[in-house]
Amino acid sequence: MTKNTGGRPATTTEPRWLQGGELSAWVSLARVLTLLPPALERQLERDADLNWMEYHVLAMLSEQDRHTMRMSTLAGNANSSLSRLSHVVRRLEQQGFVRRGPDPADGRYTLAILTPEGYEKLAASAPAHVENVRRLVFDALEPGELETLRSAFDRIHAAVDAADRGR
Repeated sequence: MTKNTGGRPATTTEPRWLQGGELSAWVSLARVLTLLPPALERQLERDADLNWMEYHVLAMLSEQDRHTMRMSTLAGNANSSLSRLSHVVRRLEQQGFVRRGPDPADGRYTLAILTPEGYEKLAASAPAHVENVRRLVFDALEPGELETLRSAFDRIHAAVDAADRGR
């Protein structure tokens, strides 16, 4: 590498800088990524006394057969480290919403199990959360934009997931 006139190292390949519509779309997405999660979290904390991760864990468990999932699988589905998930589940256990137990199929694994109280908490919390999601996300869309948004997010997710697996 040699120095170019701008004082930055010169490379054999110039970066693929964001241009025009790409840059404005990226700035818009970055704003959403910055503002939406705290807005969702504020509502959950205010109305349900849950943070986003706690709600997400309860919701994922509620969708499983017997409301049970291996902790390692739950961590992967929540895009969380097992250590971070353990802290979240510990807080939910202290509130009586989740319990942990050995996996009867393989005792090396620990199961997270949604309790009836946890299901009731989720059921009581979901309507306000879903209304907030609708108000902040879906009500802002024009008719016909939903499928385009879903398709774009699915492709972005696939690209990020592939990049993560190729670390």
